[in-house]
Amino acid sequence: MVEDTQAADAGASTPPSSVEAELRAAFRQHAGGVAIVTGDSGTGPAGLTLSSVTSVAIDPPAIVFSLATSGGSAKAILDAETFAVHLLDAENIELARVFATRGTTRFTDPESWGRLPTGEPYLTDVPSVLRCHVFERRPVGGSTVVIAIVDEVLTPRPVTKPVAYVDRTFWPLSGAIDGADGQPRNWPRR
Repeated sequence: MVEDTQAADAGASTPPSSVEAELRAAFRQHAGGVAIVTGDSGTGPAGLTLSSVTSVAIDPPAIVFSLATSGGSAKAILDAETFAVHLLDAENIELARVFATRGTTRFTDPESWGRLPTGEPYLTDVPSVLRCHVFERRPVGGSTVVIAIVDEVLTPRPVTKPVAYVDRTFWPLSGAIDGADGQPRNWPRR
């Protein structure tokens, strides 16, 4: 988002509060993948659900996401130098809800999580886990953008049905239309 002074300098005709509301509404309709980021800055495991994780480079392998910097789990993740990013599928919707809800107890079932050999807390029943370290943190308004280098990719199990987050709702996806021939196809498996 553009800060007030930058919008004024750029000659923007729409007040920033209107642009912010319109941007928020536009992105509520934009499908995003669902991920959980977990880390431990020395105070115990922390984690939260995000729809802002995306790949930005392959060489070096890098991802980016943003966090509100208000505190709680977000602060714990921002204070960690390494973390695990879990890419979820439809089987993980309830897990995503738990990690998206403030005040819920997480990391209680020893069968559902563990620690990687390098110390990061990780969730055991997800399709992909990216072990990462911080490359850069950049404050933007009330959020912090994190650019991370991916050190390792773990694939505990294949994807069943992908999941997208649209308008504050998790949507399991059952198939795709291939752009080449317009015919439905099944999701690829590893």
